[in-house]
Parts: sequence; structure tokens; C-alpha cells
Amino acid sequence: MDTRKPIDAQAAGLMFVLCLTWALQQVLLKAAAVDISPMMQVALRSGISAVLVWLMMRWRGEPLDLAGRDWKPGLVVGLLFALEFLFVAEGIRHTTASHAAVFLYTAPIFVALSLHWRLPSERLNRVQWTGILLAFAGVALAFLWRGSHGSGGATLLGDFLVLVGAAGWAGTTVAVRLSSLANAPATRTLQYQLIGAFVVLLPAAWLMGLGEIRHTTLAWGSVLFQGILVSFASYLVWFWLLRKYLASRLGVFSFMTPLFGVALGVWLLGEPLEPGFVVGAVLVLLGILLVNGQAWLPRSRKAA
Repeated sequence: MDTRKPIDAQAAGLMFVLCLTWALQQVLLKAAAVDISPMMQVALRSGISAVLVWLMMRWRGEPLDLAGRDWKPGLVVGLLFALEFLFVAEGIRHTTASHAAVFLYTAPIFVALSLHWRLPSERLNRVQWTGILLAFAGVALAFLWRGSHGSGGATLLGDFLVLVGAAGWAGTTVAVRLSSLANAPATRTLQYQLIGAFVVLLPAAWLMGLGEIRHTTLAWGSVLFQGILVSFASYLVWFWLLRKYLASRLGVFSFMTPLFGVALGVWLLGEPLEPGFVVGAVLVLLGILLVNGQAWLPRSRKAA
């Protein structure tokens, strides 16, 4: 019997912090790109995080056991994770951090739809379907209604690559949820992903001529922030949430990230704030309310 539960106050608070952290990730990848390519940043941060996870496992007395019974789904998850960031890192070189944040976080749509058809506990009702559609429409509108900005071919290519990366992220989440990794320690699942990203992206960056590093404070500050807080701490919290709460609810709740991503892009990078994002943000927030808030409404009415 599946014991995963809907979003509660604890999960909502943790998701708020995670979304803010993940949104800053896109901004740092873009800001530091003048000194170190996004692909190299992701490769190095994955290596740093893999070492941190290993040290934590040693401290806890947990066996690494990457060659155990989970190695097959682990290989799939590691490859999908690497492909996700291969496309995202290359895409963000051509598009803005704001667009990258919006398109990357279409992944929860694919996750919710995939799990709806595979697991009874993840099925969406009519209200939640409405929320899914509204949230997706809001994300799409935030991209499509651009005005005079972002219409170049390079930007469109970057947006498309990030969208492909989003599909890779969705595949990773579904693969974890439907395999033995769903009940494996979060540290083991994370190690498969981090090692996969490091092994694939480091040589890919060199082969694509993206391996050069200018040793600046911004470059290494971005790598260390992402290696310690994004790929280590935030991912462990995310996998812990996946084991306790329904993945489709968590996935849709993460639509806060593109809102933060665009806001941070405008504030820190001076990217243009387009009217379409404002309208799209309202739809996204309404979608989140319908998908996650409906479980709290009956309790609120009873309390009243």
C-alpha cells in the first residue's frame, strides 16, 4: 500500500526554500558563463556533490553499494540526469535565465501526466486537471508573449534545448518513482545521478570546446554554491520529499521556481520583464492552488 501523502505545511515550506534555491541556480549558471561554461559548471558541481554525499554516507555508516540490486535503474537515472543538464547547460548559453527557468519547470507537467496513467495513488481529479492545465498555460504564456524581446533564432534554440532538458528531468523523476529506487536511500539515488552527470558532462564539455575556466570569484562561487547547496543539500531534501509525499503534487508545487527564476533574472541580470510573465504568473499560482490547496479546503471549512 502506498503511504505517500498530499502536501502539508512542512512540505510546502520546504518546497518554497527549494524553489528559491533552484531558481538562483539558473541565474548563476548564466551570470558565470563568461568565466566558465554552464556545462563545465554542472560537471564540476556534480563531482563536488558526489564527494560530499559519499562523505556523509561514510559518516552515517551507509554502504555505497552502487553495484547492488539498484544498479540497472541507477544507470538509467544517471544517464537521464546527465542528458537533462547536457541540454539545459547548452540551452542556457543561448537563452536568458528567465526563459530557462520557465521552460525547465514544464517537467512537472510530464511527471504528473506520466504517473497519472501508471499509479492509482497519483491519479489527478478534475480540479487538479484544471490546475495542471492552468499552470501549463501560464508557463507557456510567460514564454510566448515576449513583445520585442527574445525573438531571435538563438533564443528559440536555447528555449528548445531547455525544454528537451525538462523532458529528461521528468524521465528521471518517473524512473525513480517506478523502480526499486523509490524505496532506496536518497543518498544512493543521488549518487547515481551525480556520478552520471560528472562522468558524461566533464568529457562532453572538453570535446565541445567548453572546458576553459577563468579562475574568478564569480566562477568558483557559482560552482561551490551549486555543488554544496543545489546538488547536495537541496537534492537530498527533494528525494526525502518524494519518499513521503505524492510526486505529482510536489511536481506541480515546484511551479514557484520559474516565478522566482524570472524575478531573480530581472533583478540580478537586468533581463526584461515582459507583460506575458505577469499574466502567466497569475495562472501558475491559481493552478498551484487548485492542485495542492483543494486538500486543505475541506479542513478549513470544518474549522470555520
